[in-house]
Amino acid sequence: MKPQETSLSEIYKFHPLGDRLATAGQPTEAQLRQIREAGFDTVINLALPSSDNALPNEGSIVTGLGMSYVHIPVNFQAPASQDFRAFCGIMHALEGRSVFVHCAANMRVSAFMYLYRVLLKDVPASEARHDLNAIWHPDDVWSKFIEQQLEGNRP
Repeated sequence: MKPQETSLSEIYKFHPLGDRLATAGQPTEAQLRQIREAGFDTVINLALPSSDNALPNEGSIVTGLGMSYVHIPVNFQAPASQDFRAFCGIMHALEGRSVFVHCAANMRVSAFMYLYRVLLKDVPASEARHDLNAIWHPDDVWSKFIEQQLEGNRP
């Protein structure tokens, strides 16, 4: 493991998905600096501003560190298709960049990443499911959301 991966692994539920893509729960302000030092140039936040441990000025902190910041607040109790579509559009626009995606506990993110990788990146469902289940096993709300997205996006 590289030294920066060691420090990033201290972020709550940190889970790398390659050299240029990583996911986690809510990082602290100090951990946002570590994310920048590790070479990430964009932070995407899927948590609500009222989520556990949310940083009220996260956008300012991230942009102050010279990174881009995107906030797509996803209601954990009611994930919406339009949020997932917005996420996919942002991920497409950031193709080739180093992206760090987080929410409060990496549950929203892991579900969105599972869908994004299966539907748009041709990652085998079993491989993507392994990464999803490394974080959690989606509850009824999220299992239904995942199935709806898969059904709605099949040819």
